[in-house]
Amino acid sequence: MPEYKLVSKNFDYPDQPELQAAVSRGAYEQWKRVLSEQIPPDKITEEVKTAKLRGQGGAGFPAGVKWGFVPKASRKPKYLCVNADEGEPGTFKDRKLLERDPHQMLEGIAIACYAVDIHTAFIYMRGEFYEPQRIVQQAIDDAVAAGLLGKNILDSGFDLNVIIHMGAGAYICGEETALLNSLEGWKGWPRLKPPFPAVVGAFRSPTVINNVETLSGVPHILRMGGEAFQKIGTEKDGGTKLFAVSGHVEKPGVYELTMGSSLKELIYDVCGGIKGGKKLKAVIPGGSSAPVLKPEEIDVPLEFESMAAAGTMLGSGAVIVMDETVSIPQIFMIMARFYAHESCGQCTQCREGCTWIYKISQKILAGQGKPSDIDLMLDLADNMNGKTVCPLGAAMAMPTIAFLNKFRGEFEGMMKN
Repeated sequence: MPEYKLVSKNFDYPDQPELQAAVSRGAYEQWKRVLSEQIPPDKITEEVKTAKLRGQGGAGFPAGVKWGFVPKASRKPKYLCVNADEGEPGTFKDRKLLERDPHQMLEGIAIACYAVDIHTAFIYMRGEFYEPQRIVQQAIDDAVAAGLLGKNILDSGFDLNVIIHMGAGAYICGEETALLNSLEGWKGWPRLKPPFPAVVGAFRSPTVINNVETLSGVPHILRMGGEAFQKIGTEKDGGTKLFAVSGHVEKPGVYELTMGSSLKELIYDVCGGIKGGKKLKAVIPGGSSAPVLKPEEIDVPLEFESMAAAGTMLGSGAVIVMDETVSIPQIFMIMARFYAHESCGQCTQCREGCTWIYKISQKILAGQGKPSDIDLMLDLADNMNGKTVCPLGAAMAMPTIAFLNKFRGEFEGMMKN
């Protein structure tokens, strides 16, 4: 199965972050066309809807629909917040976009802001992303100097200020409303919804929140047309998606495939199969919050609905492959430790549930567990799943349920009784 390169097509050019090099390969062509032809903003939004571009940060919400939720007649300023936090364990595809082709994302930001009448965009970047921050800031400065961003862009009368805001490395701030609180200088606690950010977002104003990869796809939609972009993928999931593949495969890395490609093909054809010829034991298909799949379950299309039907999630596209040598209880303990550490503490179920699941998993690994501990963890997970302010509780609960149900025997094998 060949790769289909759109947003990753310039990854192999080391000079792509430089404005002149990026422009020579087509950067900002669609942005210039939007301004010179004065394409109606509503037409751009409709093209994105037609393209069936889904949010690539994990939730998969249609981008064009989200743009359409923003009230046109708002008296308050409107904002765009780019989610470049990327804190999901196993995910590293947005970092590659930031480092390898920042102007592609900036062009997508500019087009999205024009479509929604936004004049200030924030790039909320993970606190550890020192090198991506340097590269993107240089790209912004170069674009402003060239008149592609900033005041009166290309003499069109349209202004756009793009600001990088560095977080402090909190996983919870990848959740869009926690991101907004952090951006405003508050504790990174998720907000109750409704109201939704499209109406009451940053600074109590209408706000669009999109992922790095989502916005990077926008220039390609305008270049190809929404219908052509959609046909690359599936009926409901247009275009392509980046997959960050790690673990026991021969060729780990970031790969771009058409939506609807097979998870099995990604592992065995694109990534060269299981490293060292060993047997596959388990696959996490969409970042650590996605329920694990067993080897017999991986012949499934990589699209949002199909993955949900298989009892898991496409999520962020972070595929973690584990071979027969892996201890599932140990992997589970490491995952539980992460969620216990990253829970913001706002919800009792999540704060206490994540901590106790982690402690019990440690107890089992130490050989001091008992069969009832498994049922206790499942009960804790049930109390978290869908019952917290944000999805972090479910992000712990769903993999807990899947690991314990699918590999219960391995957990019981570590118990004395």
